[in-house]
Amino acid sequence: MDIAGSTALVTGASSGIGRAVAIGLAKAGAQVVGLGRDRRALRSLAETGGVTVRHVNFESAGELQRFVEQSLPELPPVDILVNCAGSGRYGPLAEHSTEDIDRLLDVNVRVPILLTKAVLPGMRQRGCGRVVNVASIAGRLGVPNETVYSASKGALAVFSRALDAELAGTGVGVTVAIPGVVRTAFFERRGAPYDRRWPRPLPPARVARAIVRAIGRDQSEVVIPGWLRIPIWMQATLPSLYGRLERWFG
Repeated sequence: MDIAGSTALVTGASSGIGRAVAIGLAKAGAQVVGLGRDRRALRSLAETGGVTVRHVNFESAGELQRFVEQSLPELPPVDILVNCAGSGRYGPLAEHSTEDIDRLLDVNVRVPILLTKAVLPGMRQRGCGRVVNVASIAGRLGVPNETVYSASKGALAVFSRALDAELAGTGVGVTVAIPGVVRTAFFERRGAPYDRRWPRPLPPARVARAIVRAIGRDQSEVVIPGWLRIPIWMQATLPSLYGRLERWFG
């Protein structure tokens, strides 16, 4: 896909991967609209140049509906949708409130699906477009104390693969990005810091470069860093061995 001259809509653009993707797509020549809930961070992003920003809090179902019905039709036709907005929660499942579970499933699954549904008719009519859903290695492997988060990101990954197959031959494609640990404010927001020595968190810019490259190459999946394909393969083909290693090393 030719990124230059396209219109890209990026959620979660206030910080982390979303912000880095918005900047990366703008540098590649796209007209970028970045959505986020942190007004101060959005102003800072707008000052970098090449990115138009809009304040939207996707934790509110009403704001999502208003954006789809009122704001989205005012934008240029969306050629690239990057769903980066996400929410986390750390702790045993028993400590998750119903509100916690609803928030995780809404932000991580419902919002990307509904935004994709909203932009898809235009992409199909034009015969060109790409949807990128940022999942997580947690959604492929499952992480203790992040059960609902893992489930939500796993659902997003499966949604991406199913939709990519559904759209075969239309000129519209879907990419699922599977990043490992990334150096963002996610861990502060989930309620627990990242305290492992290895693997070391990746800078958001590295993940963003991989995503922008995947868009240009029409890749259906990108795993960042690439060595994470090893535990993904091992869990799929040697689940008993993977389970023992997981218990030993965490």
